[in-house]
Amino acid sequence: MKRVLICVLILFTLIFTGCSKEVQNENPDNPDNDSQQIVNIEDDEDIPDIALVMKTLTNPFFIEMEKGARLAQNELGVNLIVKTGAKETSIEQQIGIVEELINSKVDAIVIAPGSSTDLIPVLQKAQKANIAIVNIDNRLDPNFLRKMNLTDIPFISVNNEDGAYKSAKYIADQINKPTKVAILEGIRGADNSEQRKKGALKAFAENPNIQIVAMESANWKIDEAFSITSSIFAKYPDIGAVFCANDMMALGAIQYLEKSNRSNVLVAGFDDLREAEKAISKGSMQVTINQQADIQGYRGVKYAYEMINDKKQPLETLIDVKLVTKATID
Repeated sequence: MKRVLICVLILFTLIFTGCSKEVQNENPDNPDNDSQQIVNIEDDEDIPDIALVMKTLTNPFFIEMEKGARLAQNELGVNLIVKTGAKETSIEQQIGIVEELINSKVDAIVIAPGSSTDLIPVLQKAQKANIAIVNIDNRLDPNFLRKMNLTDIPFISVNNEDGAYKSAKYIADQINKPTKVAILEGIRGADNSEQRKKGALKAFAENPNIQIVAMESANWKIDEAFSITSSIFAKYPDIGAVFCANDMMALGAIQYLEKSNRSNVLVAGFDDLREAEKAISKGSMQVTINQQADIQGYRGVKYAYEMINDKKQPLETLIDVKLVTKATID
């Protein structure tokens, strides 16, 4: 009788155990389900790894860029890896990030480079490792790209010269008497910075009442812009307008102007940050440019995904800019 009872218990245990395993394997939410984890690992190997390398997340412009990239990630089902430098001048850090991504064997890199030239050698190394490259925001130097034999790198951005022209022209058209103006540049040598300076110079040159008395780089930074603006006004206290190549620098300039009780200086920016819109609504800033950073991020990831799947992409895609003034905000 004992032997029969033991056999029944063993049989019951085997049946119960087998059923338990079968139910467990059908439950994808079970964290201890080994077979489900194996399936996920195999699926992950088929999901492309696309890295988005930006200059920084201290500038809200790049936060918007990441939002667009995340939208593409969700639509396409890719694994998006977001990497940034500590600040917009952290070029060596960006180079190190690309080196890490090469070692990690990602499938594609979408990069908004801090420098138009310094990132090219490491990107050449990435392309030789069969990593697809997409350039967004700041254009990599075309001549250096050719010299390094980097080919088929799509570029997605805005017409920076045209955007800066529209921004600077908006304040230039309000000047009807002899007026001194200043320009705050971004990182010198960076293509987007140089194009924005070119656009501002073109707009100011069209008004014979305007005299440009200072052009200084504040490296895209709010604190440097405050300091540079202070130095410029110490030398030229009667400046009537300032064009800033991005909104961070415009906000730094405005901080100085408010601190020194200068309420009659026209300020133009570029990027359409939320704080810039607040300044425009308040009247301490007149205009900025929306360059649709989210669309740049979205298209960058989409182009990279299609390149991984052997679909050729246009070498240049320019996103429309939008003029942002008090009238458009209100």
